[in-house]
Amino acid sequence: MNKTWWKEGVVYQIYPRSFKDSNGDGIGDIRGVIEKLDYLKELGINIVWLNPVYKSPNDDNGYDISDYRNIMDEFGTMEDFDELLSEMHKRDIKLVMDLVVNHSSDEHKWFIESRKSKDNPYRDYYIWRKGKDGNPPNNWGSFFSGSVWKYDETTDEYFLHLFSKKQPDLNWENEKVREEVYDLMKFWFDKGIDGFRMDVINLISKAPGLPDGEKGEGQLYGNGFPLTANGPRVHEYLQEMNKEVLSKYDIMTVGETPGVTPETAALYVGEDRNELNMVFQFEHMDVGTGTTKWDIRPWKLTDFKTIMSKWQEELNGKGWNSLYLNNHDQPRPVSRFGNDKEYRVESAKMLGTMLHMMQGTPYIYQGEELGMTNVSFGMEDYKDLEIINAYNELVKGGFMNEQRFMEGVHLRGRDNARTPMQWNDCANAGFTTGTPWIRVNPNYVDINVEKALQDKNSVFYYYQKLIKLRKENSIIVYGDYEEILRDSESIFSYIRTLGSEKLLVILNFYEQETEFILPENIKYGSRELLISNYAVDENEDIKNIKLRPYEARVYRLK
Repeated sequence: MNKTWWKEGVVYQIYPRSFKDSNGDGIGDIRGVIEKLDYLKELGINIVWLNPVYKSPNDDNGYDISDYRNIMDEFGTMEDFDELLSEMHKRDIKLVMDLVVNHSSDEHKWFIESRKSKDNPYRDYYIWRKGKDGNPPNNWGSFFSGSVWKYDETTDEYFLHLFSKKQPDLNWENEKVREEVYDLMKFWFDKGIDGFRMDVINLISKAPGLPDGEKGEGQLYGNGFPLTANGPRVHEYLQEMNKEVLSKYDIMTVGETPGVTPETAALYVGEDRNELNMVFQFEHMDVGTGTTKWDIRPWKLTDFKTIMSKWQEELNGKGWNSLYLNNHDQPRPVSRFGNDKEYRVESAKMLGTMLHMMQGTPYIYQGEELGMTNVSFGMEDYKDLEIINAYNELVKGGFMNEQRFMEGVHLRGRDNARTPMQWNDCANAGFTTGTPWIRVNPNYVDINVEKALQDKNSVFYYYQKLIKLRKENSIIVYGDYEEILRDSESIFSYIRTLGSEKLLVILNFYEQETEFILPENIKYGSRELLISNYAVDENEDIKNIKLRPYEARVYRLK
């Protein structure tokens, strides 16, 4: 297994709109990030993934890009960006940017040209088709509700948009499009950035002919996902991208790849594949999901453990895992998988321990290191297009009861992650002196950076210790993984092994006390407690432990 900086690093994800506002307009910006770099340095992270800061009309919070070589006015200027990069590098922090090239904005100059006429040189930069008998070209439904097709009167044809109507999909079959993408990637690498997180990169190759998708009973649209994900030419395109661009720089890449299994992921991240370094998979994020994202079902720890262990075991030696429990599209882990009331601090630390002791590169999303929680807004306070469109389609369309839908939004909605970072207990959590673009979570008075830094038992200092342990112990980075007590419905426990050294990780996932019994086949001479979220008697017999609510312990066994 090759050893590299991105395997040994810890990534901190910044959603700039909600991180820190430096000029009082209510929107986080690049100068706000610069202000807080010393905070990140103190936490100990060494890589930042920055969500999109490119020029954008902001239909989907910056994931609709109108100019890939310029900075959005709300976020600042290119000079601000250059200063950010330089200040990060001074602190030995690397910068990974978001690359959004499955689609652009409909306000990008390529699309403005493309829609002018059928013989425009930019026409084939996008996917245009004639309608069928007055209907769209096929029956696919968009990720953001409605059809994936939008009719354009100018040329009497439809264009494809897997996401919003303002996010037309780029046509990767067109070599010119691919050359444009490689060129803009080089532009940023030549500035000195250290990598890309690639948005829905496994959707860039669509099924030839764009056939109808399977339509379930009571479904408004056909399922186009199997006909767009992991398509026939996706590996050809990524290998070409690697050859033309990625292989020429010392960088890291992580691809967002919904719907992959360990088997298909290995095709993207295998060390002999020359494609990407890591992918984001979503299996663990989908536990407890019914027919739609908003349809919440009870989940079992054994199901969650099976998924986590499958990825640890099946990718080991073939590729590299990305480890995450939340991001800008996912709810807060302490609300989703822990207990955000009575045991918020304990369960936040337990979840952090579970993730950071696994093999792979851990990703911390802003506020996770504080144990920030979900928020229960009413519809009037949500800003996310996905929530608003789903409400209009499902609730107003009579497909889902409003109360049930709102329960789903409170648990799973993307805006849970997008409320402003909680810096202190002053107005608007110290995020802005103006009116924030989205409401602050009211619990900022109790949960904030200033308070965390004054409390030696805070989630912040626990995360700081997890990061330090990873830097000091290569077993945490490179050790093999083996789950024990697989059938336990309350305990998640696993062993990491490197040479003659072992780590024993013990996690109680619930608020009930439970008994941990060490399997007899695990032998050791000496033991040392590395970290725990409770005070522990160092001499306690680890063969039989009474675990407290959400207790986490990691032992080094020799």
